[in-house]
Amino acid sequence: MITENQLKQLAIQWFQDTGWNYVHGAVIAPEGVAAEREDFRAVVLKGRLAEAVRRLNPKLPESAVEEVVHVVTKPEHPSLVQSNRAFHRYLMDGVLVEFTNAQGEKEADHAQLVDFTWASRNDFLVVNQFTITGTKKPRRPDLVCFVNGLPLGLIELKNPADQQ
Repeated sequence: MITENQLKQLAIQWFQDTGWNYVHGAVIAPEGVAAEREDFRAVVLKGRLAEAVRRLNPKLPESAVEEVVHVVTKPEHPSLVQSNRAFHRYLMDGVLVEFTNAQGEKEADHAQLVDFTWASRNDFLVVNQFTITGTKKPRRPDLVCFVNGLPLGLIELKNPADQQ
């Protein structure tokens, strides 16, 4: 019988076999050796998101990149349903951003968060033991799947034999 931990390790290996990078959650935790989060409430890996916005939208100045990251990480609606719809729109259509281009002219563009045409232009990361704190006790999903720093998938792996 396979244990839950063996199942997690197997799942991580499957992700890696398909090109995903892997890191243990403690490594990128706020006090980790390669911290990528401000605190345990942060679920978006902002540095990775900013790098992806730069890579996918090379004409954007740094101020526009920062604005895109801010818009994506700060919900504009009090309702979870509305926030999710807005986030989906950002994923599919991009984030509308206005900026001054290199010629000093005002310009507007939709900054893409994910390249749906060329997958290789995206950053894929699977993380285990990613601790999240909120209004209730801390949560630690088995695996969190990030695309360009955005947590787009969460996997809970359970072995019925371990639950007895």
